Amino acid sequence: MINIKNLDEMRHFAKTLAKQLKAKDVILLNGDLGAGKTTLTQFIGKSLGIQRNINSPTFNIIKSYQGTDVKLHHMDCYRLEGTDEDLGFDEYFEDNAVIIIEWSKFIAEFLPAEYITIEIHAISEHERTITLEACSGHYQEIKEAVERELSID
Repeated sequence: MINIKNLDEMRHFAKTLAKQLKAKDVILLNGDLGAGKTTLTQFIGKSLGIQRNINSPTFNIIKSYQGTDVKLHHMDCYRLEGTDEDLGFDEYFEDNAVIIIEWSKFIAEFLPAEYITIEIHAISEHERTITLEACSGHYQEIKEAVERELSID
């Protein structure tokens, strides 16, 4: 578990994670409303060299951004609860981009087999705990590299 005390620490976590990411990496970003999912995505995007303002794609479902070396697809699937609508997710997963998905549980049947899950829990207004869960060797390497750099046991 990673303890985040403020926005600077969240930014540092995002930068540490972004250094490990490459095209086709999929991040499932979970947490309650207001936990900081979009804020973390914004920090990851900035670390990937995205200049545009990244905001929640709640009404668009998917927004795409070009970074320095890689694209970012940001999905917010909150509005897809209770539907089985396929918005062409396979095309996004096959694209040369990092994919970050908020509320992934609502599109579970469309998710690729491998990804890393980041769970964010709000402790107070600024404090968060973050848990990383990897489902394959590649994502386990990302998890271990991030935890090692942040000195997490």
